[in-house]
Amino acid sequence: MAKKAKVQFECQHCGYTSPKYLGKCPNCGSWNSLVEVTIQDTDDRRVRASLTGEKTRPTKIADVVPKKEPRVKTKLGELNRVLGGGVVPGSLILIGGDPGIGKSTLLLQVSQQLAELGGKVLYVSGEESADQIKMRAERLGSIDTEFYLYAETDMHEISRAIGEIEPDYVIIDSIQTMTQPDITSVAGSVSQVRETTAELLKIAKTNGITIFIVGHVTKEGSIAGPRMLEHMVDTVLYFEGEKHHSFRILRAVKNRFGSTNEIGIFEMHENGLREVVNPSEVFLEERLEGATGSAIVVAMEGSRPILVEIQALVTPTMFGNAKRTTAGLDFNRVSLIMAVLEKRAGLLLQNQDAYLKAAGGVKLNEPAIDLALAVSIASSYKEKGTDPRECFIGEIGLTGEVRRVSNIESRVKEVQKLGFTKVYLPKNNLGSWVPPKGIEVVPVATIGETLKRVFG
Repeated sequence: MAKKAKVQFECQHCGYTSPKYLGKCPNCGSWNSLVEVTIQDTDDRRVRASLTGEKTRPTKIADVVPKKEPRVKTKLGELNRVLGGGVVPGSLILIGGDPGIGKSTLLLQVSQQLAELGGKVLYVSGEESADQIKMRAERLGSIDTEFYLYAETDMHEISRAIGEIEPDYVIIDSIQTMTQPDITSVAGSVSQVRETTAELLKIAKTNGITIFIVGHVTKEGSIAGPRMLEHMVDTVLYFEGEKHHSFRILRAVKNRFGSTNEIGIFEMHENGLREVVNPSEVFLEERLEGATGSAIVVAMEGSRPILVEIQALVTPTMFGNAKRTTAGLDFNRVSLIMAVLEKRAGLLLQNQDAYLKAAGGVKLNEPAIDLALAVSIASSYKEKGTDPRECFIGEIGLTGEVRRVSNIESRVKEVQKLGFTKVYLPKNNLGSWVPPKGIEVVPVATIGETLKRVFG
Protein backbone atom coordinates (compact mmCIF):
# COMPACT_ATOMS: atom_id res chain seq x y z
CA MET A 1 0.00 0.00 0.00
CA ALA A 2 1.43 3.36 -1.02
CA LYS A 3 2.09 5.78 1.78
CA LYS A 4 0.35 9.11 1.79
CA ALA A 5 2.37 12.08 0.56
CA LYS A 6 3.04 14.77 3.13
CA VAL A 7 2.21 18.37 2.21
CA GLN A 8 3.77 21.33 3.99
CA PHE A 9 4.59 24.97 3.29
CA GLU A 10 8.21 26.08 3.29
CA CYS A 11 9.73 29.58 3.38
CA GLN A 12 12.08 30.13 0.43
CA HIS A 13 14.18 32.61 2.39
CA CYS A 14 14.93 30.90 5.70
CA GLY A 15 13.58 27.32 5.38
CA TYR A 16 10.81 27.64 8.00
CA THR A 17 8.09 24.99 7.56
CA SER A 18 4.42 25.22 8.43
CA PRO A 19 1.54 22.73 8.06
CA LYS A 20 -0.65 25.50 6.63
CA TYR A 21 -0.13 28.54 4.41
CA LEU A 22 0.89 31.82 6.04
CA GLY A 23 1.12 35.18 4.30
CA LYS A 24 4.08 36.24 6.45
CA CYS A 25 6.89 33.96 7.62
CA PRO A 26 6.99 33.96 11.46
CA ASN A 27 10.74 33.28 11.43
CA CYS A 28 12.25 35.84 9.01
CA GLY A 29 9.28 38.17 8.45
CA SER A 30 9.20 37.77 4.63
CA TRP A 31 5.85 38.18 2.88
CA ASN A 32 4.46 35.65 0.37
CA SER A 33 7.56 33.45 0.68
CA LEU A 34 5.89 30.18 1.78
CA VAL A 35 5.57 27.65 -1.05
CA GLU A 36 3.72 24.33 -0.99
CA VAL A 37 6.07 21.32 -0.93
CA THR A 38 5.07 17.66 -1.26
CA ILE A 39 7.36 15.10 0.39
CA GLN A 40 6.98 11.42 -0.40
CA ASP A 41 7.26 9.47 2.85
CA THR A 42 9.15 6.46 1.48
CA ASP A 43 11.86 4.29 2.94
CA ASP A 44 14.20 4.50 -0.08
CA ARG A 45 15.08 8.13 0.69
CA ARG A 46 17.79 6.95 3.07
CA VAL A 47 21.20 7.76 1.65
CA ARG A 48 23.80 5.03 1.66
CA ALA A 49 26.73 7.32 2.32
CA SER A 50 29.47 4.69 2.31
CA LEU A 51 30.53 3.50 -1.13
CA THR A 52 31.42 0.11 0.35
CA GLY A 53 27.94 -0.33 1.84
CA GLU A 54 29.29 -0.70 5.38
CA LYS A 55 27.35 0.91 8.21
CA THR A 56 29.14 3.13 10.68
CA ARG A 57 29.00 2.30 14.40
CA PRO A 58 29.73 4.28 17.57
CA THR A 59 33.43 4.06 18.45
CA LYS A 60 35.33 4.86 21.64
CA ILE A 61 37.49 7.94 21.25
CA ALA A 62 40.53 5.97 22.43
CA ASP A 63 40.04 3.50 19.55
CA VAL A 64 39.81 6.19 16.87
CA VAL A 65 43.01 6.37 14.79
CA PRO A 66 43.01 9.67 12.85
CA LYS A 67 44.25 9.54 9.30
CA LYS A 68 47.27 11.78 8.85
CA GLU A 69 46.72 12.74 5.24
CA PRO A 70 48.73 15.76 4.07
CA ARG A 71 47.05 18.67 2.37
CA VAL A 72 47.09 18.61 -1.42
CA LYS A 73 48.73 21.75 -2.79
CA THR A 74 47.49 23.00 -6.14
CA LYS A 75 49.60 25.05 -8.56
CA LEU A 76 47.65 28.16 -7.51
CA GLY A 77 49.48 29.43 -4.44
CA GLU A 78 46.78 32.04 -3.80
CA LEU A 79 44.13 29.32 -3.50
CA ASN A 80 46.38 27.30 -1.17
CA ARG A 81 46.80 30.39 1.01
CA VAL A 82 43.05 30.97 1.35
CA LEU A 83 42.36 27.30 2.11
CA GLY A 84 44.97 27.36 4.89
CA GLY A 85 47.80 25.54 3.12
CA GLY A 86 46.08 23.36 0.53
CA VAL A 87 43.07 21.12 -0.08
CA VAL A 88 42.09 18.96 2.92
CA PRO A 89 41.01 15.42 1.88
CA GLY A 90 37.38 14.70 2.73
CA SER A 91 36.37 18.36 3.08
CA LEU A 92 33.27 20.07 1.70
CA ILE A 93 34.06 23.47 0.17
CA LEU A 94 31.46 26.02 -0.95
CA ILE A 95 32.44 28.76 -3.45
CA GLY A 96 30.01 31.62 -4.07
CA GLY A 97 30.12 34.66 -6.31
CA ASP A 98 28.22 36.77 -8.84
CA PRO A 99 27.33 35.26 -12.24
CA GLY A 100 30.21 35.46 -14.71
CA ILE A 101 32.81 36.29 -12.05
CA GLY A 102 34.87 33.15 -12.82
CA LYS A 103 33.80 30.47 -10.32
CA SER A 104 33.54 27.71 -12.92
CA THR A 105 36.79 28.80 -14.57
CA LEU A 106 38.64 28.64 -11.25
CA LEU A 107 37.30 25.18 -10.40
CA LEU A 108 37.99 23.88 -13.90
CA GLN A 109 41.61 24.99 -13.60
CA VAL A 110 41.89 23.46 -10.14
CA SER A 111 40.34 20.22 -11.42
CA GLN A 112 42.92 19.93 -14.18
CA GLN A 113 45.75 20.58 -11.72
CA LEU A 114 44.45 17.98 -9.24
CA ALA A 115 44.19 15.44 -12.06
CA GLU A 116 47.78 16.18 -13.09
CA LEU A 117 48.87 15.55 -9.48
CA GLY A 118 47.48 12.01 -9.68
CA GLY A 119 43.96 12.51 -8.37
CA LYS A 120 40.78 11.26 -10.01
CA VAL A 121 38.34 14.14 -10.61
CA LEU A 122 34.60 14.02 -11.39
CA TYR A 123 33.20 17.33 -12.67
CA VAL A 124 29.39 17.36 -12.40
CA SER A 125 27.63 20.19 -14.22
CA GLY A 126 23.96 21.02 -14.19
CA GLU A 127 24.38 24.17 -16.28
CA GLU A 128 26.56 23.08 -19.22
CA SER A 129 26.87 20.03 -21.45
CA ALA A 130 30.00 17.89 -21.55
CA ASP A 131 30.89 19.35 -24.97
CA GLN A 132 30.77 22.90 -23.64
CA ILE A 133 32.94 22.04 -20.64
CA LYS A 134 35.54 20.32 -22.83
CA MET A 135 35.77 23.35 -25.13
CA ARG A 136 36.45 25.56 -22.11
CA ALA A 137 38.93 23.05 -20.66
CA GLU A 138 40.92 22.99 -23.90
CA ARG A 139 41.09 26.79 -23.83
CA LEU A 140 42.38 26.76 -20.25
CA GLY A 141 45.09 24.13 -20.74
CA SER A 142 45.87 20.44 -21.05
CA ILE A 143 43.33 17.68 -20.42
CA ASP A 144 44.20 14.71 -18.21
CA THR A 145 42.85 11.20 -18.66
CA GLU A 146 41.74 11.00 -15.00
CA PHE A 147 39.31 13.90 -15.49
CA TYR A 148 35.66 12.80 -15.83
CA LEU A 149 32.76 14.99 -16.98
CA TYR A 150 29.14 14.31 -16.08
CA ALA A 151 26.21 16.53 -17.09
CA GLU A 152 23.50 15.53 -14.62
CA THR A 153 21.19 17.09 -12.00
CA ASP A 154 19.66 13.98 -10.39
CA MET A 155 21.43 13.34 -7.06
CA HIS A 156 20.59 9.62 -7.17
CA GLU A 157 22.41 9.28 -10.49
CA ILE A 158 25.30 11.44 -9.27
CA SER A 159 25.70 9.26 -6.15
CA ARG A 160 25.69 6.15 -8.34
CA ALA A 161 28.35 7.66 -10.61
CA ILE A 162 30.52 8.53 -7.60
CA GLY A 163 30.21 4.95 -6.40
CA GLU A 164 31.29 3.59 -9.82
CA ILE A 165 34.19 5.94 -10.50
CA GLU A 166 35.35 6.37 -6.85
CA PRO A 167 36.95 9.78 -7.48
CA ASP A 168 39.24 11.68 -5.12
CA TYR A 169 37.63 15.03 -5.95
CA VAL A 170 34.11 16.00 -7.01
CA ILE A 171 32.99 19.40 -8.35
CA ILE A 172 29.28 20.25 -8.24
CA ASP A 173 28.42 23.16 -10.56
CA SER A 174 26.07 24.34 -9.19
CA ILE A 175 24.20 23.23 -6.07
CA GLN A 176 21.09 25.22 -7.09
CA THR A 177 20.63 23.01 -10.16
CA MET A 178 20.80 19.67 -8.31
CA THR A 179 17.57 17.88 -7.36
CA GLN A 180 16.41 15.05 -5.12
CA PRO A 181 13.71 13.09 -7.05
CA ASP A 182 11.80 12.34 -3.83
CA ILE A 183 11.18 16.06 -3.20
CA THR A 184 8.61 17.68 -5.48
CA SER A 185 9.80 21.29 -5.10
CA VAL A 186 11.70 22.94 -7.95
CA ALA A 187 15.48 22.96 -8.24
CA GLY A 188 17.08 25.69 -6.16
CA SER A 189 14.40 25.72 -3.47
CA VAL A 190 15.30 25.57 0.20
CA SER A 191 14.37 21.91 0.61
CA GLN A 192 16.25 20.82 -2.54
CA VAL A 193 19.43 22.70 -1.61
CA ARG A 194 19.32 21.40 1.95
CA GLU A 195 18.79 17.75 1.02
CA THR A 196 21.35 17.64 -1.79
CA THR A 197 24.00 19.31 0.39
CA ALA A 198 23.27 16.87 3.21
CA GLU A 199 23.81 13.92 0.86
CA LEU A 200 27.07 15.40 -0.47
CA LEU A 201 28.23 15.99 3.10
CA LYS A 202 27.68 12.31 3.99
CA ILE A 203 29.52 11.17 0.87
CA ALA A 204 32.49 13.47 1.57
CA LYS A 205 32.91 12.56 5.25
CA THR A 206 32.26 8.83 4.93
CA ASN A 207 34.49 8.19 1.92
CA GLY A 208 37.18 10.87 2.29
CA ILE A 209 36.24 12.57 -0.99
CA THR A 210 36.90 16.29 -1.34
CA ILE A 211 33.83 18.00 -2.81
CA PHE A 212 33.72 21.54 -4.21
CA ILE A 213 30.27 23.14 -4.47
CA VAL A 214 29.46 26.20 -6.57
CA GLY A 215 26.73 28.40 -5.08
CA HIS A 216 24.81 31.26 -6.65
CA VAL A 217 24.43 34.54 -4.75
CA THR A 218 21.40 36.74 -4.17
CA LYS A 219 21.04 40.44 -4.96
CA GLU A 220 22.24 41.20 -1.41
CA GLY A 221 25.49 39.34 -2.10
CA SER A 222 24.88 36.31 0.15
CA ILE A 223 24.80 32.72 -1.08
CA ALA A 224 21.32 31.72 -2.23
CA GLY A 225 19.44 29.07 -0.29
CA PRO A 226 19.03 28.46 3.43
CA ARG A 227 21.58 29.95 5.83
CA MET A 228 22.22 26.48 7.17
CA LEU A 229 24.00 25.69 3.88
CA GLU A 230 27.02 27.66 5.08
CA HIS A 231 26.89 25.92 8.48
CA MET A 232 26.95 22.45 6.90
CA VAL A 233 30.11 22.87 4.82
CA ASP A 234 33.70 23.05 6.09
CA THR A 235 34.84 26.07 4.11
CA VAL A 236 32.98 29.00 2.54
CA LEU A 237 34.81 31.06 -0.08
CA TYR A 238 33.55 34.18 -1.84
CA PHE A 239 34.85 35.10 -5.28
CA GLU A 240 34.61 38.88 -5.60
CA GLY A 241 35.38 41.48 -8.23
CA GLU A 242 33.92 43.58 -11.00
CA LYS A 243 33.00 41.86 -14.25
CA HIS A 244 34.44 44.83 -16.15
CA HIS A 245 37.80 44.64 -14.34
CA SER A 246 40.36 41.87 -14.63
CA PHE A 247 41.18 41.43 -10.93
CA ARG A 248 39.38 38.91 -8.75
CA ILE A 249 39.63 38.43 -4.98
CA LEU A 250 39.02 35.06 -3.30
CA ARG A 251 38.06 35.56 0.35
CA ALA A 252 37.39 32.96 3.07
CA VAL A 253 34.46 33.73 5.38
CA LYS A 254 34.50 30.32 7.08
CA ASN A 255 37.31 27.79 7.31
CA ARG A 256 37.50 24.88 9.76
CA PHE A 257 41.04 24.11 8.65
CA GLY A 258 42.63 27.57 8.49
CA SER A 259 42.31 31.30 8.96
CA THR A 260 39.38 33.35 7.65
CA ASN A 261 41.53 36.47 7.25
CA GLU A 262 43.46 35.39 4.14
CA ILE A 263 42.64 36.55 0.62
CA GLY A 264 43.86 35.39 -2.78
CA ILE A 265 44.17 37.77 -5.72
CA PHE A 266 43.82 36.64 -9.33
CA GLU A 267 43.78 38.31 -12.72
CA MET A 268 41.45 37.12 -15.48
CA HIS A 269 43.04 36.43 -18.88
CA GLU A 270 41.84 34.77 -22.08
CA ASN A 271 43.35 31.45 -21.04
CA GLY A 272 42.03 31.52 -17.47
CA LEU A 273 42.92 32.96 -14.09
CA ARG A 274 46.48 33.84 -13.12
CA GLU A 275 47.52 34.47 -9.55
CA VAL A 276 48.90 37.89 -8.59
CA VAL A 277 52.04 37.19 -6.56
CA ASN A 278 52.75 40.83 -5.60
CA PRO A 279 49.41 42.64 -5.29
CA SER A 280 50.98 45.78 -3.77
CA GLU A 281 52.65 46.69 -7.07
CA VAL A 282 49.37 46.12 -8.92
CA PHE A 283 47.38 48.41 -6.61
CA LEU A 284 49.97 51.21 -6.86
CA GLU A 285 51.02 51.06 -10.50
CA GLU A 286 48.50 53.68 -11.74
CA ARG A 287 49.03 56.27 -8.99
CA LEU A 288 49.47 59.84 -10.28
CA GLU A 289 52.46 61.93 -9.22
CA GLY A 290 51.54 64.98 -7.16
CA ALA A 291 47.81 64.21 -7.01
CA THR A 292 45.90 65.59 -4.03
CA GLY A 293 43.64 63.46 -1.87
CA SER A 294 45.86 60.37 -2.07
CA ALA A 295 47.61 58.41 0.70
CA ILE A 296 49.21 54.96 0.88
CA VAL A 297 48.45 52.50 3.67
CA VAL A 298 49.71 49.01 4.50
CA ALA A 299 46.68 46.83 5.20
CA MET A 300 46.99 43.32 6.62
CA GLU A 301 44.96 40.63 4.84
CA GLY A 302 45.59 37.64 7.05
CA SER A 303 49.35 37.18 7.21
CA ARG A 304 49.99 39.25 4.07
CA PRO A 305 50.71 43.01 4.09
CA ILE A 306 49.26 44.83 1.06
CA LEU A 307 49.92 48.42 0.05
CA VAL A 308 46.75 50.16 -1.10
CA GLU A 309 46.09 53.70 -2.26
CA ILE A 310 43.25 55.49 -0.47
CA GLN A 311 41.74 58.31 -2.52
CA ALA A 312 39.58 61.18 -1.25
CA LEU A 313 37.74 63.96 -3.06
CA VAL A 314 36.47 66.77 -0.82
CA THR A 315 34.42 69.51 -2.48
CA PRO A 316 31.97 72.18 -1.22
CA THR A 317 28.40 70.91 -1.13
CA MET A 318 25.73 72.38 -3.38
CA PHE A 319 22.90 71.34 -1.06
CA GLY A 320 22.00 71.78 2.59
CA ASN A 321 23.36 68.46 3.82
CA ALA A 322 26.87 67.28 2.97
CA LYS A 323 27.10 63.98 1.11
CA ARG A 324 29.38 61.09 2.06
CA THR A 325 30.14 58.27 -0.40
CA THR A 326 32.55 55.35 0.05
CA ALA A 327 33.75 52.46 -2.13
CA GLY A 328 35.76 49.66 -0.56
CA LEU A 329 35.75 51.46 2.82
CA ASP A 330 33.41 51.30 5.80
CA PHE A 331 30.99 54.25 5.72
CA ASN A 332 30.83 54.58 9.51
CA ARG A 333 34.62 54.59 9.81
CA VAL A 334 34.89 57.42 7.27
CA SER A 335 32.23 59.47 9.11
CA LEU A 336 34.08 58.95 12.40
CA ILE A 337 37.44 60.07 10.96
CA MET A 338 35.87 63.19 9.42
CA ALA A 339 34.30 64.08 12.78
CA VAL A 340 37.69 63.71 14.51
CA LEU A 341 39.37 65.88 11.86
CA GLU A 342 36.78 68.61 12.36
CA LYS A 343 36.93 68.52 16.17
CA ARG A 344 40.64 67.81 16.82
CA ALA A 345 42.40 69.16 13.70
CA GLY A 346 40.31 72.23 12.93
CA LEU A 347 39.15 71.22 9.42
CA LEU A 348 35.70 72.59 8.55
CA LEU A 349 34.18 69.57 6.81
CA GLN A 350 30.51 69.92 7.72
CA ASN A 351 29.76 71.82 4.49
CA GLN A 352 31.95 69.59 2.31
CA ASP A 353 30.90 66.60 0.19
CA ALA A 354 33.36 63.72 0.59
CA TYR A 355 33.93 60.80 -1.81
CA LEU A 356 36.41 58.12 -0.72
CA LYS A 357 37.53 54.82 -2.23
CA ALA A 358 40.19 52.16 -1.95
CA ALA A 359 41.83 51.97 -5.37
CA GLY A 360 42.01 48.62 -7.16
CA GLY A 361 38.68 47.21 -6.00
CA VAL A 362 40.00 45.89 -2.68
CA LYS A 363 37.90 46.23 0.50
CA LEU A 364 39.60 47.59 3.62
CA ASN A 365 38.10 47.37 7.11
CA GLU A 366 40.82 47.41 9.75
CA PRO A 367 41.81 50.12 12.28
CA ALA A 368 45.30 50.64 10.80
CA ILE A 369 43.89 52.50 7.78
CA ASP A 370 42.58 55.41 9.89
CA LEU A 371 45.71 57.55 9.57
CA ALA A 372 45.85 57.21 5.77
CA LEU A 373 42.13 58.02 5.60
CA ALA A 374 42.65 61.22 7.59
CA VAL A 375 45.70 62.29 5.53
CA SER A 376 43.90 61.72 2.20
CA ILE A 377 40.88 63.77 3.37
CA ALA A 378 43.13 66.60 4.62
CA SER A 379 45.17 66.49 1.39
CA SER A 380 42.07 67.00 -0.75
CA TYR A 381 40.66 69.66 1.59
CA LYS A 382 43.92 71.65 1.69
CA GLU A 383 44.69 71.05 -2.01
CA LYS A 384 48.16 69.84 -1.04
CA GLY A 385 49.56 66.56 -2.32
CA THR A 386 51.49 64.05 -0.25
CA ASP A 387 54.97 62.79 -1.08
CA PRO A 388 54.53 59.68 -3.30
CA ARG A 389 57.27 57.92 -1.28
CA GLU A 390 55.44 58.30 2.06
CA CYS A 391 53.20 55.75 3.75
CA PHE A 392 50.81 56.06 6.72
CA ILE A 393 49.93 53.42 9.34
CA GLY A 394 47.89 53.93 12.50
CA GLU A 395 44.53 53.85 14.28
CA ILE A 396 42.89 57.14 15.31
CA GLY A 397 40.93 57.49 18.55
CA LEU A 398 38.07 59.87 19.22
CA THR A 399 40.36 62.20 21.18
CA GLY A 400 42.68 62.51 18.17
CA GLU A 401 45.43 60.20 19.41
CA VAL A 402 47.22 57.82 17.02
CA ARG A 403 47.06 54.34 18.57
CA ARG A 404 49.31 51.35 18.06
CA VAL A 405 48.53 48.64 15.48
CA SER A 406 49.53 45.00 15.07
CA ASN A 407 52.16 43.44 12.77
CA ILE A 408 54.09 46.70 12.50
CA GLU A 409 57.37 44.97 11.57
CA SER A 410 55.95 43.12 8.56
CA ARG A 411 54.13 46.27 7.43
CA VAL A 412 57.30 48.40 7.49
CA LYS A 413 59.30 45.67 5.71
CA GLU A 414 56.73 45.60 2.90
CA VAL A 415 56.94 49.40 2.60
CA GLN A 416 60.73 49.30 2.44
CA LYS A 417 60.70 46.47 -0.12
CA LEU A 418 58.64 48.55 -2.56
CA GLY A 419 60.97 51.55 -2.40
CA PHE A 420 59.19 53.90 -0.01
CA THR A 421 61.49 56.23 1.94
CA LYS A 422 59.30 57.41 4.83
CA VAL A 423 56.56 55.85 6.95
CA TYR A 424 54.40 57.53 9.59
CA LEU A 425 53.36 55.19 12.40
CA PRO A 426 52.12 55.35 16.02
CA LYS A 427 54.66 56.47 18.60
CA ASN A 428 53.75 53.58 20.89
CA ASN A 429 54.69 51.06 18.19
CA LEU A 430 58.36 51.92 18.57
CA GLY A 431 59.76 49.25 20.83
CA SER A 432 62.50 46.67 20.77
CA TRP A 433 62.38 46.07 17.01
CA VAL A 434 64.82 47.79 14.66
CA PRO A 435 63.42 49.41 11.46
CA PRO A 436 65.03 48.20 8.20
CA LYS A 437 67.71 50.32 6.59
CA GLY A 438 66.83 52.77 3.84
CA ILE A 439 63.52 53.99 5.26
CA GLU A 440 62.78 56.83 7.69
CA VAL A 441 60.34 56.01 10.49
CA VAL A 442 58.37 59.02 11.78
CA PRO A 443 56.57 58.36 15.10
CA VAL A 444 53.44 60.46 15.70
CA ALA A 445 51.17 60.75 18.73
CA THR A 446 48.17 62.78 17.48
CA ILE A 447 46.39 63.49 14.22
CA GLY A 448 47.17 67.19 14.56
CA GLU A 449 50.88 66.47 14.83
CA THR A 450 50.71 64.21 11.78
CA LEU A 451 49.04 66.84 9.58
CA LYS A 452 51.60 69.47 10.63
CA ARG A 453 54.49 67.20 9.69
CA VAL A 454 52.95 66.18 6.38
CA PHE A 455 51.64 69.51 5.13
CA GLY A 456 53.74 72.00 7.20
